[in-house]
Amino acid sequence: MKYSKLMCAFLGIMLTAAAALWGQQLPATASAGILLRSGGDSSAQRSTALTAVPEDFSTLHILPGFLLDMQVYDTPEYSLSLRVNDKGSVTIPLVGSIQVAGDTLPEAARKIEAALQEKQILIHPQVTLDVSQYAGTNVSVIGEVQNPGRIPLLAPHSLLDVIAMAGGETQIAGKEIEIKRADPAEHPAVITYVRGSNDDVLKNTTVNPGDTVVIPRTGIVYVLGAVNRPGGFIMQESGNLTVVQAVALAFGTTMQAATGAMRIVRRQSDGTILEIPVPYKDVNKGKAADVSLKPQDIVYVPVSKTKAILTGGTSVMSAATSAAIYTIR
Repeated sequence: MKYSKLMCAFLGIMLTAAAALWGQQLPATASAGILLRSGGDSSAQRSTALTAVPEDFSTLHILPGFLLDMQVYDTPEYSLSLRVNDKGSVTIPLVGSIQVAGDTLPEAARKIEAALQEKQILIHPQVTLDVSQYAGTNVSVIGEVQNPGRIPLLAPHSLLDVIAMAGGETQIAGKEIEIKRADPAEHPAVITYVRGSNDDVLKNTTVNPGDTVVIPRTGIVYVLGAVNRPGGFIMQESGNLTVVQAVALAFGTTMQAATGAMRIVRRQSDGTILEIPVPYKDVNKGKAADVSLKPQDIVYVPVSKTKAILTGGTSVMSAATSAAIYTIR
């Protein structure tokens, strides 16, 4: 008798410990996003895993390639997995093909309910749809962002959100942003954006799944020759830079500078090199207007008039290729 009581007590302790261990393991398995299934294949026996809902799920529109999980209340035989074909429709037994691409999940569910009633299969069907697999919906962000690459996007987002998902712009990002649409029939959109002054432009510009966002590098102006810090300088936020401003970024001219022979070296669209004299002394005295620069311009300050004559635009262009680049923000 004592032996039986001890065995019963021992078995009770083991069962309690096993139940506690099982209770600790089950939430961990669910939180890892694993779908738990019982031994049978019936969809009524499936349990839903605890997974994170995508941020843009509320505005999701069904696309070809989605795998939909359809549940019909109190009718387990109509709980199915439906693949959206390349034409944007799903096929339901005894109902046929139903177009769902472009619809939200509630809209598609109402279409299926109406079809089940029309075919007199169910009197008052209650259909619930969920997404088991998403199609490859991404946005490509390339250029001057912190983390260029492909970003998963289920629904349209603002351009501001997309740039934030890519880690934000780099310090040398330009003021123009190009959006190449997924639909070849649509023309690319070019957004002019000056950082910190018109964020509403980014908020009001929509980026759709499949689009490509291109953020080019801003313009660089080179100041070479008799200056205290020769090199390349990022153009200001507005994209405008003048000769006086560029020389100031280079910490001014040296004592040996021949400012009267200062010139701009500019490469034309046809590849030829144009040299533009700069009346630097008259600009400083207020007798002449400051000269605006274009991206890739070179402001060359000769050391003496003799070297100014001997130094051509081609050699100046070659010197710019090895110049250090400075970011001024």
